[in-house]
Amino acid sequence: MTTQTIDLAVTTSYASLAVRFRPLFEQIASGSAERETDRTLLHEQVRLLADAGFGALRVPRKYGGAGVSAPHFFRLLIELAAAESNLAQALRSHIAFVEDRLYADDGEWLSRVAAGALLGNAWTETGPVAVGGVSTTIERDGDAYRVNGTKYYTTGSLYADWIQTGARTPDGVDIIALVQRDAPGVEIIDDWDGFGQRLTASGTTVFTDVRVPLTNVLVETEHAPYNTGVYQLIHVATLAGIAKAAVRDVAVEVRGRTRTFSHGSQVRPSEDIQIQQVVGEVSALAFTAEAAALRVAEQLQEAFEAQEDLIACTADGADGAVRVAGDGEARAAADRAALDVEFGSSQAQIVVTELVQRACTTIFDALGASSTRRGLQLDRHWRNARVISSHNPVVYKSRVVGDWEINGTVPNFVWRAGTARPSE
Repeated sequence: MTTQTIDLAVTTSYASLAVRFRPLFEQIASGSAERETDRTLLHEQVRLLADAGFGALRVPRKYGGAGVSAPHFFRLLIELAAAESNLAQALRSHIAFVEDRLYADDGEWLSRVAAGALLGNAWTETGPVAVGGVSTTIERDGDAYRVNGTKYYTTGSLYADWIQTGARTPDGVDIIALVQRDAPGVEIIDDWDGFGQRLTASGTTVFTDVRVPLTNVLVETEHAPYNTGVYQLIHVATLAGIAKAAVRDVAVEVRGRTRTFSHGSQVRPSEDIQIQQVVGEVSALAFTAEAAALRVAEQLQEAFEAQEDLIACTADGADGAVRVAGDGEARAAADRAALDVEFGSSQAQIVVTELVQRACTTIFDALGASSTRRGLQLDRHWRNARVISSHNPVVYKSRVVGDWEINGTVPNFVWRAGTARPSE
């Protein structure tokens, strides 16, 4: 592959973004089936994206980024996922981190991202850790902190420059430590063995007395109020991209087929009206999945703008923040917009999960037994969709949305997993 230079100075329309990134996406897509067969990790492709400025698209221009809107960015992310869904998921924590820092207007970290830094994650713990519990520790050590612990499902960290990890102080405060990928004491193990999303580098990360400067820690409560909605939106966008890839691949396979069946329409498969109907249905499923993802992206943009309006309604006075006319309305609008992202992403997940898995199975109705050959890797679309859909189980999201619609119940949107307590 050849590295492309992407001029991010002109990003006022989606068309201009697509012109700049689609050639890169085509390069990435060209080897996706072979990488799946050989389990070739995506180090080269990740660096190509970083060098092209993909990770800095949402960073404001004042910090060196492109200042792209959320709908434009997530539309582009869907195209990336269609080229290689593992890449879209590997960047999940990076994308969510950028949205958090946008919310905080954190110029220091946004400038680092604009300079090319990519972030992975190390959040999840397994073993005897209760729901909401954190066994990873962070303790003060002079002018720095020390982090110790083991994390699992650390998606993207093997490809990243920085790793976000959650840790708890001795007095019970949850901290986000931003650890350099190559810092002494950091070990990343490529041991992810799921049947889908095999190239996301979602393995184990071990921290042993890792030194973290004071400037590289954040309090966990500094998340944007729609943080979990952003994480779920990334999954929904990745699923939408998988569906687009399934449409692309089934159309290519049908177009090239010459064999037909005696009980078919006695024409080439590409001219068979029943086969055309199957492909058309898959295309419609993919379209609907993308439309759902982009609606949530619009809600995210609205939430970000509502937060900016709220900030504009607060002036600095001699006694600190002084409330001005309209602040109450701005706060209510910002809170509502944040809820829209959280519930919208859940609603989209409920529908898109089913649509995309159906699309990735239905493509085989348009093809023969030869389409199941391992070299084609057409089954990867379903496998990848099924694995992504297993995150944040959709059955719980359905209940949460139903409780909200009926009773107006707002749940705790910080989703956590852990060992269940014995029933009393």
